[in-house]
Amino acid sequence: MLISEVIQHVKDYSFGIDSLTGKSIDEGATRDKVLYGDTAQECTGIVTCIWPTVNVIKKARELGANCIISHEAIFWNHGDHQDAVGSTLAFKAKKELLDDWGGAVWRCHDFIHSRVPIDTDGAMADGIFYGLAWKLGWLDYRVGDDKGSCLEYEIPETDATELARELVVKLGLNGTRIAGDPHARVHRVRVPMHVMGNAKDDTHEINETDVHGDDCLMTMEFIDFTTCEYIRDAGMLGQNKCAITIGHFNLEEPGMEYMVRWLPEALGTDAIPATFVRMEDTYCYVVA
Repeated sequence: MLISEVIQHVKDYSFGIDSLTGKSIDEGATRDKVLYGDTAQECTGIVTCIWPTVNVIKKARELGANCIISHEAIFWNHGDHQDAVGSTLAFKAKKELLDDWGGAVWRCHDFIHSRVPIDTDGAMADGIFYGLAWKLGWLDYRVGDDKGSCLEYEIPETDATELARELVVKLGLNGTRIAGDPHARVHRVRVPMHVMGNAKDDTHEINETDVHGDDCLMTMEFIDFTTCEYIRDAGMLGQNKCAITIGHFNLEEPGMEYMVRWLPEALGTDAIPATFVRMEDTYCYVVA
């Protein structure tokens, strides 16, 4: 099977409706592009990852896999605009590594978020956040009108700090941070979207937290001066609120780990080796 055929099979397996626009994914506008390499070669193996770091590329070469399916871009600027970073030393070195490896990298972002038939009885679910729920053992704790989104949970009540420790262990993190009440009694957990300082979006997340009665936000990006400060003040006011910061790539990585479980069905064969390779935690923590 050619790498190009692998890519098409994954697209065909996905629902193909953009999770933000509600319209069919536009092949011209989608982020799901071949980011590097030649796809007109026989696929010798697949590596799935959240982001193709230098170490992930080296591992793919070691495994003899010439196809990397990544959720995020290679070259650090979201749209993977190589011309914007092409003069940097790191770009030149990473490009040399990719050329030496000789494989192809395809970004699977919009299609996997558009949902794949991996939930109970083949129901559609967001492939990234389903993987998170699976990794945490929270599939049965999903709540809300849209359980396939895997963003809202009611877990057995626990202390916020104990929950943070559990997340560190289950997700293989080097540590985490808590905003708000570190000993909030947590039952209702929600994954908000990107909290990046946009007044409209972040205010929406603040209001959603109250509407849903969230005890804990389990966050990707979490900039200091909007939702974060609301959570902090709410905790000080005795309102049983906290946020546990995971990080964007750390939180979404389990979806690419889970992908290797459904790839054989998507491809119609288990003859192509598929391996998940961890990026490892984005962050190192230093404390006094």
